[in-house]
Formats: sequence, C-alpha cells, structure tokens
Amino acid sequence: MSKLFSAACERNSAPILQTIEPLLRGSHTLLEIGSGTGQHAVSFARQLTHLQWQTSDRQEYHPSIIAWMAEAALPNLLPPLELNIGISPWPQNQFDAVYTANTCHIMAWEEVELMFAGVSALLNSGGLFLIYGPFNYAGEFTSESNQQFDASLRQQATHMGIRDIEKIIALANQHDMQLQQDIAMPANNRLLVLMK
Repeated sequence: MSKLFSAACERNSAPILQTIEPLLRGSHTLLEIGSGTGQHAVSFARQLTHLQWQTSDRQEYHPSIIAWMAEAALPNLLPPLELNIGISPWPQNQFDAVYTANTCHIMAWEEVELMFAGVSALLNSGGLFLIYGPFNYAGEFTSESNQQFDASLRQQATHMGIRDIEKIIALANQHDMQLQQDIAMPANNRLLVLMK
C-alpha cells in the first residue's frame, strides 16, 4: 500500500507537462521539490527523456515515490533525496532547473523563504525555477474556489495559506531570480517561470 494516488496530480499532469516541456528543452538536470506521491515525476520523466529528473521530499513520502518509480522503470528518473525544508541539508550538486507544485501554500512562509534561498544556491546561471499552484494578486483571491481552499488550509494549520504573487516575486528578486512568465493554468492555478 506504499503507492499513493492523488486525483489532483492525475488531472493536472497533462496541462503542466504541455506548459513546461518547451521551457525545459535546453535543460539536462532538474530537481523536483516535494515529489509527493511520485505521479508528476513519473509522468514528466516519461515524456522529457532528455532530462535527468531528481525527486525529493520528506522521508514519509519516499515509499510512494519509489513504488511509482519501480513500476515505471525509467532510466532518467532518480530515487528521492530527503529534503525537509529547514531541516535537511540541500543537495550539493547544481541543477539546470527546479520544479515544485503546490508547496508554497503548504509551507510556513519562513520555509518558503528558505526554499528560495536553497534553490538559488543550486541553480546554474540561466536556470529556471518553475512553481505551480494558486496565488493571490494585490492581496485578492482570483476565484471563490481559491478563497474556500485558503480557508480550508488555514483550518488545517495557521501557517498555511495561498501566497501573494508580489511577495513571491520580491523574494525571488532577493535571491537573484526574475519572473519571466506568469502562465494561467486550469482550476485557477498559475505556473511561475523564474530565471536565475
């Protein structure tokens, strides 16, 4: 029962892949932060065969990631690194790109700050940081469903919540990254493309 399944991952894999594929054509190494079930890693590595996809997450997610990997048997998909933001050491090697989905609103803001610092340190010059998830604009929700989602997050834990895009961009700039694209995605999500 170690192989977990996320219906949301199943739904959003195709539109995310369609969006990131042209962005990653010049990349060879990628770190995924928060691989979760492992579904995105398998789905994307299967199509992006030129890319070495490095999974990572907290230790409790590793069995599911490994189970998905074992079933897929992809040569360009690497076993998960333990990466618990604020606790685990960051990888020492450099990457051409970093991808993360639905993490900014789960982490405490201090952990988001640490993630940006860590990503900047391991990205090659010209490297991309791709962030998928919901964001607020000028402090306002972009939809009623996002407002309801934010309320449900804050009921789970006070440190959670949908982040303001302006704070994300300012944080990126502090760590030598600039916003290149802000792409609308299905279900009121965005894909932010940051370049170091």
